[in-house]
Amino acid sequence: MTAPIGDPRFPNDQAIEFVREFRVTVAPGYENRAKLKTTPPLFLLRVPRASYRGGVDGVVTALTGALRQRVPFAHLPAGTGEEADARLLSVSAGTQLYRSTPQHMTPRRFPRFHIMCDLVEYIRSNPQEWATNANQEAGLRLHAGERRAHRGGPLAFTRMEGPSLDGLAGFLAGLSWLSFVQLLPRWLWARRISRKVMRGWLAAEPVAQGSGNLFRVMDRVAAERSVQLMDDPAHEEALQELDWLVLRALLEDLRRPAIGRILPGRRRRTSRPVLFVELPPAGEPGARAAERFLRSLRRAQATAGPPGPLVIAVGVPSEELLRELGDPVESTFPEASVRLADDGAAGQPPVLVTVSEAALAAGGVPVLPVRPRTFRFSRYVPTAIVGGVAVLALLAAGLLLPPVFFPPSRDCLGGTGSVADSAPAEPVPVETTAWYKAAVKTIEDQNARAEQYARQGRTVRTAVAFVSDPPTTDDETRFDGTIPELRGIAMWQEKLNREAAADDSLIPLRVEVREAGVAFRDAEKEAKRLVAELADDKRVPESERVIGVLGYAQSRDETKAALQVLGEAGVPTIGTTATADEMLDGSAAHTYWPSTPFNSREARIEADFAATKNIVAEPGSENRCTPADHAIVIESSGDLYSNSLARRFVDAFDGTYQAFDFNQEGDFGPTPLSGAVRQPDAALLARELCDALADKPDSVVYWSARAKDFTALINSMDTAGTCTARDVTVLGGNELTNVAQTGAFANKDWLRLYYSAHRLPADDPAASDRTVQFVADYDAYVKNTTKGTDPWRQDGHSAVSYDAFHVLSEAVRQAGRADPDVDRTSVRLVLGTGIAFHGATGYVSYDGANAPPHDKTLVLLRQSGNQPEAVLACGAYRQGQSSEAQGSPCAG
Repeated sequence: MTAPIGDPRFPNDQAIEFVREFRVTVAPGYENRAKLKTTPPLFLLRVPRASYRGGVDGVVTALTGALRQRVPFAHLPAGTGEEADARLLSVSAGTQLYRSTPQHMTPRRFPRFHIMCDLVEYIRSNPQEWATNANQEAGLRLHAGERRAHRGGPLAFTRMEGPSLDGLAGFLAGLSWLSFVQLLPRWLWARRISRKVMRGWLAAEPVAQGSGNLFRVMDRVAAERSVQLMDDPAHEEALQELDWLVLRALLEDLRRPAIGRILPGRRRRTSRPVLFVELPPAGEPGARAAERFLRSLRRAQATAGPPGPLVIAVGVPSEELLRELGDPVESTFPEASVRLADDGAAGQPPVLVTVSEAALAAGGVPVLPVRPRTFRFSRYVPTAIVGGVAVLALLAAGLLLPPVFFPPSRDCLGGTGSVADSAPAEPVPVETTAWYKAAVKTIEDQNARAEQYARQGRTVRTAVAFVSDPPTTDDETRFDGTIPELRGIAMWQEKLNREAAADDSLIPLRVEVREAGVAFRDAEKEAKRLVAELADDKRVPESERVIGVLGYAQSRDETKAALQVLGEAGVPTIGTTATADEMLDGSAAHTYWPSTPFNSREARIEADFAATKNIVAEPGSENRCTPADHAIVIESSGDLYSNSLARRFVDAFDGTYQAFDFNQEGDFGPTPLSGAVRQPDAALLARELCDALADKPDSVVYWSARAKDFTALINSMDTAGTCTARDVTVLGGNELTNVAQTGAFANKDWLRLYYSAHRLPADDPAASDRTVQFVADYDAYVKNTTKGTDPWRQDGHSAVSYDAFHVLSEAVRQAGRADPDVDRTSVRLVLGTGIAFHGATGYVSYDGANAPPHDKTLVLLRQSGNQPEAVLACGAYRQGQSSEAQGSPCAG
C-alpha cells in the first residue's frame, strides 16, 4: 500500500512515528480494536503565523486524505466574514460525523446530538419568545418533535395530513387524527428522548439544577440567555454554553455502544472519529468560534466517558487559550506520537507541537490510507440470523422435501429483449452544428436579459460553464454529452431569469460558455486563464463578475488538474457528470461539489447487482438467466474515469474476473488492472473477448471505457459473429448513456445492455412530478429550438446540468440575502452550510461536505431499442428514502 507521488504530505519534523501512530490510533487492526476504548488528549499543532493558510492546508489535507470515505471525520474550517465567529462548530462537527460514518459501522445514530441541536437552534433563532412569555417548554417540545418527524423515521407519519370530511364526522375524525396520530406519538417520543438525555448525562450537570426534564432544563437556559442573545446574537458567554451543550451531547452519542465482545453493534466499532479544527490567529475571522469549541471540548471531556474522538487543532493558538487549556508544555512529534495512545479525558492539558517553517517547505511524509474493517450488511442482519437459525432448524426438520422442489427464480431481470428490439432501422440522425448553436443562442439571449436586469439596478453575476469542444461529426455527437448538458444549463438559466422578474430574492445570472478542447485536453490551461482574469475582476462590470463554475462532464487527468487550479484560487465549482472519486483530491476538496454519485458507490452497487441479479443468459436458453460468477472487465488504464471505475468494481465483485486494457489511440496508463491484457485493436479485442466468453459462458462483460471504443468493439464483434449466436450481457457505467439511446446498436439483437444513469425515465411509474415536468419542459425546449428527432430524451446529462446550475443559483441567492455584494467567498460559505431541494434527478441534498449530494440517486437502466427501462433505483430519489432501507444491492 503506497501513497501516490502527487498526494499531499505531512510536514516532516521527525513526524514519521507520529503519522504511523495516528493511523493506528484512528483505525487499529480489527483484532486490536480494544485500543479504541480511550479518549486521546487534544492535539494542538501550531504553525507559523506567516504560513498559517498553507500550513493548515498541508496538515489537514494530508491527514484527511488518509481517512476519506473510510473513517468518520469532520473538518471544521475557520470560515470568513463576520458570521464566522458566530458559528457553533459543535453543530458542524456532529453533522459531518453523522454524514461521513461508513455504512453499517458504529456509532451510527446521534439522537442526543440531534435533539440538542434542534433545541439550541430554536433558542438562537427565537430569543424574543422568552421576553414575552417566560415559559416556552411546550414550544421547545413542539419544535423538537417537528424536526424529528422532518428527519424521517418512526415519527415521519405524524406529518401526514388528516382526513378531509365535512360536518360532525369531519370534526371527530380530525380530532382523533390530531390526538392519536400526531400529538400522542410525539408526546411519547419527547418523554423517551428526555429520559435518555437526562439519565445519560445532563441530570448530573449543574445546569440541570436537579430537574429530570430535558425541555424544562433548556427552557431555563434559554430564559437566562435570551436577554444576552437579543442584545447580541453573537454574545460570547451565551454561545459558549450552547456550544458546550451540543458538544457534550455529541460525545455522549460517540461513546455508545461500548467496544468489543459479541454484540454486532460493539464489534462494528472499528475506527475512531476524528475532528480537525482550523485555529486562526487571534482577531482573525473564525478564531473566536474555534477557541470556543476547544474550551467546550475541555469542559465536555471532563465528564464524558470514553471512548471519545481524536481532536487535532491546527493553526495559531493564542496565549490566552493555552492558559485556559492548562498551559501545555511544548512537545516534539516523536513525543506526541507516544501521547496518541494516552487517555486524555481526565483533565490532562493538550499536546502542543510546533511545526517549523522548514518542515512546511520540505517534501513531507506520506500518510498512507487507513483500512478499517468494513461491513456489507446492517448490524441487524447478524442479530436476525441468530434468532432465525432456530426457526430455520425447525423448518428444516418439518420440510423433508429436497430443495429441488423449490428452485430459485430464473426470470431475466428486465426481460429477454436485446438493444435491437423496437429500435429504429438506422441510428437517429443528428444536427451537430445546429443543435449546439441553438443551445448557445439560448444562453446568449438569457445573458442579454440578465444585462437588462443589471441596467435596472438589479444584482447580476456570471457563472462560467466549461465544456469540451463541440463535436464535429455525427458519430462524435452521439459519443459526446456536450449538447444535452448545454441544454440543461440553458433551461435553468431561462427559468431563473424569467422568475427573477417577479421574485426580487432571485439573482439573475449570465453564463459564459468556455470550450476546453477536445475531451477537455485544454481544461487546466483554460482554468488558469480564468483564474488570471479573476485577479482583476473588480475592474469589470459587476454583472460580469464570476461567482462560480459549472461543468467538467468527464473525469480525466486534465479536468482533475483544472479543479486543483480552481481550488487553489477558491473558486466554487459545481460538477456535472464527472464521477471519479479522485476528482475531489487536493485543493479541490474545499471548493468542488460533485452532482453525481462517485465511482466507488456506483461500482459497489454494480458489482453487487451483477453477482446477485439474473442478468446473464444460461447456456442453451435465452429465456432463463443467472447472476454472473465471472466478470470480463474492459478498461482504459490511461483514462482516469475508466481506471477508477474498473478498479473499484473489481474490488467489490464477489466472483472471479479477467481484464483487458483497451484504447484505440494506444493511450495506456501506468497502473492497469492486475493481469490486464493490453489491446489497441477493436477486432483483435473482439476475438479475445469471444474466446473468454467461450471459456466462461456465465460471464458479464463490465465496460468502464469510453463510448467511442465501446461502439468499435460491438461493431467488430457483430462483424466477426463468432460469439453472437447467444446473447452477450454488458454492464456499463454512465458513459454509455451518451450513445445507448441514439439507436447506434439498432441491429445488434444479441446484445443485452445494462448501464448506469442519473435520473429515472419519464414514463417510469416511480418517476417524481419534478422529473416528469423536467422532461416535458425539455421536450418543449427541443421542439422550439431545433428540428429532427432528439436522441437524448431519456439521457440524464441535461437533467444533471439543470440541477447543478440550480445548486449554484440557490447558493448565489442565499449569499445575496446576507451580503448584497455577493462574491465567490460568500457563495462558497453557503455551499459549505448545505443546500437541499427536489430536482429533475431526484432529491438533491448537500450537507456541507465537499461530496456528492447525500445518498444521491443512482439508476441502472436496461436498454431495449430506444426505450430504456429502470431495473434498479438506489438512494434518496425522494426526501426520506434511503439506500439502507432498499436492501441489496443498494445498501452495502
